[in-house]
Amino acid sequence: MKKNIVTHPGVIKQITDNKVEIAIMVTSGCASCEIKGACSVSDVEEKSVMVLVDNPHDYKVHQSIIIEMQQSLGTWAVLLGYVFPFLVLLIGLIIFINVGLDEGMAGILSLLLLLPYYITLYTLRNYLGTRFNYSIRA
Repeated sequence: MKKNIVTHPGVIKQITDNKVEIAIMVTSGCASCEIKGACSVSDVEEKSVMVLVDNPHDYKVHQSIIIEMQQSLGTWAVLLGYVFPFLVLLIGLIIFINVGLDEGMAGILSLLLLLPYYITLYTLRNYLGTRFNYSIRA
């Protein structure tokens, strides 16, 4: 197995043109526990991912496959989705409080700083979609 590659088993749901839609089962840590039936915390969720392929005729609907993605891309996804917005919020809050605004107004303005951040991410969605891609293991 290659290092720095994250894999997930999946099932092909749909094939259109050169795109393959794959259903993967995302489980929490509790879902793999041996006594998960004893508590109601465990959860299993189905997610769909689109994979661009060169040869869509090699695949069939309901075929079991393994998809993979570079681990560094997962790290970037966490940074873009959680760490950077947190830093924007925290730095904005510190700046607004040091300027002399009361905490309530500083908190509201810090939350409003997230709007340009998420609008920027939304505008870059096509570019990010080409960077964050899965591949099907051969």
